[in-house]
Amino acid sequence: MRNLIALGALAAALSATPLAAETTATVPGVTMPPMTAQDLVTLPRLGAPAVNGAGTLAVYGVTTTDPETLARQTGYYLLDLTRPGAQPVALTFGIKASSPAFGPDGALYVLSSGHPQGDGVEPRGRVWRIALGKDGKTGTPELVAGFPDVDIAGFELSPDGKAIALWAEVPRDCPKFGCASQPAAHLPGPGTGRLYDGAGGFYRHWDRWATPGRPNRVFVFPLEGGQVQGEGVPVDGADPATGLVADTPTMPFGGGEEIAFSPDGSQVYFVARKADGAEPGSTNLDIYRSDLTGAAPTLLTASNAATDTAPAPSPDGKYLAWLAMDRPTYEADRLSVRLLDLASGAVRNLTEGTDLSFGSLAWSADGKSLIATAESVLDTPAFRIDPATGTVERLDLMAGNEAHIANLVSLPGGRLLFTRDSLGNPSELFLSDAGGQARPLTDIATTRIGGLASIVTRRFSFTGANGDTVWGQITRLADQTGPIPAILYIHGGPQGSFNDSWSSRWNPRVTASQGYAVISVDFHGSTGYGQAFTDAINQNWGGWPLEDLKKGLEAALALDPQIDEDRACAMGASYGGYMVNWIAGNWPDRFDCLVQHDGIFDTRSFYYATEELWFPRWDFGGSYTKARETYEKWNPANHVDKWQTPMLVVTGELDFRVPYTQGLQSFTALQERGIPSQLLVFPDENHWVLGAKNSLQWHNTVFAWLDRWLKQDGGEQSE
Repeated sequence: MRNLIALGALAAALSATPLAAETTATVPGVTMPPMTAQDLVTLPRLGAPAVNGAGTLAVYGVTTTDPETLARQTGYYLLDLTRPGAQPVALTFGIKASSPAFGPDGALYVLSSGHPQGDGVEPRGRVWRIALGKDGKTGTPELVAGFPDVDIAGFELSPDGKAIALWAEVPRDCPKFGCASQPAAHLPGPGTGRLYDGAGGFYRHWDRWATPGRPNRVFVFPLEGGQVQGEGVPVDGADPATGLVADTPTMPFGGGEEIAFSPDGSQVYFVARKADGAEPGSTNLDIYRSDLTGAAPTLLTASNAATDTAPAPSPDGKYLAWLAMDRPTYEADRLSVRLLDLASGAVRNLTEGTDLSFGSLAWSADGKSLIATAESVLDTPAFRIDPATGTVERLDLMAGNEAHIANLVSLPGGRLLFTRDSLGNPSELFLSDAGGQARPLTDIATTRIGGLASIVTRRFSFTGANGDTVWGQITRLADQTGPIPAILYIHGGPQGSFNDSWSSRWNPRVTASQGYAVISVDFHGSTGYGQAFTDAINQNWGGWPLEDLKKGLEAALALDPQIDEDRACAMGASYGGYMVNWIAGNWPDRFDCLVQHDGIFDTRSFYYATEELWFPRWDFGGSYTKARETYEKWNPANHVDKWQTPMLVVTGELDFRVPYTQGLQSFTALQERGIPSQLLVFPDENHWVLGAKNSLQWHNTVFAWLDRWLKQDGGEQSE
């Protein structure tokens, strides 16, 4: 058990953004101002770094939010990695840029919309080249790629800088990077109706209606004189009759990590999932290889019907590493590291004997090892993997206080550049020399956080369901004295974790700063404890997880006598929202209030309305007609007659994963029973609340609801 306390600034860090105005303390006994929702929404946010080939310079973005208008913008900074204590230099591009990448010539390539001088051209995604000096001086942006009828969504440079891969939504039967004027098959007119037959894959996905026949496609162009040449070569094959029909990058969250050039630039490895009638029920992401001739790509992972992703060619071009699952239709299966000998065709599972699920993968700069990250008991540390033996070594980069490591970049000389965040602090950039203890390079938000009241996060474990060890955390203000009202945080997924990491949503620090003790429990089904523990929630949604939550709450109350066991609310989103609905009918007398965000109310109507059908089919044992008994066994709608706890319901109209009608059903049940309740609906949000103004409204509404039922002087109390 250990205490993790956010204390002040890191002395060696350098500030890239100004400090915000002080907030007003609202918690008795706490002298420094506690963090507010406004603080959370307006904290500067660090982006992933881009590094030049020599590993001497890094460029990173910092997104800031205007405290008055809540408008956001991203600025970029250059940092010399060879000089300890080097000051970051603000860069001026002259265009609204994103996705910076270094070319082998030392210039920056960026994605943007519109022309730097605003020539009135329709703003579409374009790629620009910007000369960059070591002192941060930038040249005039030079257009690399821009098309009148195509909105470039992303790009990837070849290692030698002689080619560039561009991707965008392009009709599959279009032989070039274009054809936007071609009529969309799902819009036959004359009205605005969309017409789908299911043969083209998803008809809607995550938060957008699909465009069958217009997948994400990658075209590779030669670069001459800093500009693309010709019409480009489609990696999915030039002939629609023999080529691949699929999204690359995959939708909705795939990006450049799914596309990789071979070291000599002659081939491209990419991830795709076929867009056909089976797509909504398939997790079969595959890795293909294009020889850049326009021929149909070669399928490299035909033997695996589950997920294959994150292709990583070795620096010498002899091997291809990637992450793979074993079980088809299961999106939370263990991701192991596979290695393909490109000469012999032999494939090995390097981490078959390691019960870790790796989330990122890259080769070391010298090609002698692989560097990966994986969740492990509330932390996300880095690991070194020997490609010859499969030996996995945990790297101690933060003196045992890894928290959440991400965005790893391997640099020459064994150095590692990465971001690190925790429950107490947002992401900052760190550098480790030869795998040793890392030093901070930035102070994006640490100084600002250091001016707010400190929190303490205490890890604890207990014996949960099935006699298994279950872990949890208690987060509260460090100087607060009791009695402190309790909030039970319930994570989503359900295969997820409220681990030691920062989040701009469901942030334990900002909730604790309102004067609450935030208790999170990694119940059966959580990640970071081995695959068997993750699998334990299968067809068991309301069973062992609820038992763990009950036992975890009691364990936390026994551990910290400052927490008031008589004042408690429970809140969660996604699966956590489902569990709130389940608690309302199966633990109805424990809490003073509930907050339910995007949770399932009725498993039957959910099954017939959600988009990724592999998810309910795996977790409930099949389709609704095949596994009706399991769906109904864990259906919150069947226990509405026992609902009695006041509930705030939150939903987004663009949520296609758990359609907003599930929230409407919860609210209807509450209103019908005369239970105090509120409904907060965001017409422009999906499964998450991402907009700055919407996030502030979400927090204000949630905190007002908690205060109403938990604060001793808040007036109304639940029965």
